[in-house]
Amino acid sequence: MILIVDSGSTKSDWIAIDDNGKQISEKFRTKGLNPEILTSKKLKKIIKNSKEITAYKADVTHVYFYGAGCGTERGNEMVYNVLKEVFKEALVKVEEDTMAAVYGTISKADEAAVVCILGTGSNCSYYDGKQLHQRVLSLGYILMDDASGNYYGKQLIRDYYFNNMPEDIKVAFGSKYNMEADYVKYNIYKQPNPNAYLANFAEFMFLNKDSEYIIELIKEGIRIFTKNYIMQYKEEVKTVPVHFAGSIAYFAQDQIKEVAEEMGFIVGNFERRPIEGLVAFHSKNI
Repeated sequence: MILIVDSGSTKSDWIAIDDNGKQISEKFRTKGLNPEILTSKKLKKIIKNSKEITAYKADVTHVYFYGAGCGTERGNEMVYNVLKEVFKEALVKVEEDTMAAVYGTISKADEAAVVCILGTGSNCSYYDGKQLHQRVLSLGYILMDDASGNYYGKQLIRDYYFNNMPEDIKVAFGSKYNMEADYVKYNIYKQPNPNAYLANFAEFMFLNKDSEYIIELIKEGIRIFTKNYIMQYKEEVKTVPVHFAGSIAYFAQDQIKEVAEEMGFIVGNFERRPIEGLVAFHSKNI
């Protein structure tokens, strides 16, 4: 049995396939397994508390894990060690989440493309058809993650408190969420996974996309992401498409296409959940 995992900061998607590439389980989820946010102990607890993983554990021969926070040697090693402790007899391979986005969006194995992730966090890389090239080292959600869920959550909260929202949007936002200052600060500064807490607010944008304020908020985030991330590959984007993976990208397709026209890059494919593309990729390459 082969386990394929696409892990972000908020959630991890797991699917099992057999040695012939046939899917033998429905997708199941655990909490996100980001080693930049969680300790090794917490990673183990999340995995060991999964009934599905417990049921499959003895039959697993391979684990292919693609995760946020696994692009550094420390994060990669932490996740690898945790998985090897759980799946002692399995071959374990850990790669950064950008490779999941690559396999989930490219149309053929040797296709060159710039591939972006816009989910709870954000990232962007160039895949030359064989290797991944990263020109920006992520410094995490506080300093980077432009146009991500946690970026937009932070912008919405700031606009709410600075009175920069239209009144009807501010009333709707305050009605949907607990915006008491002490509650917001407690979740950001005292609770684990503050990036996931911030990303939860991004849903509000896509429930209110008829608002000019919301449309411009989304587009401005995409412009900043394009300037800081996509244009690191300004020569490559002249000739290759820019693919997008993640829920933020999926629901902001119209705004991404508008910004692409403004800033001069070619939009390629959108994939909300890269796990499906990963299953197809590994099924073909067993």
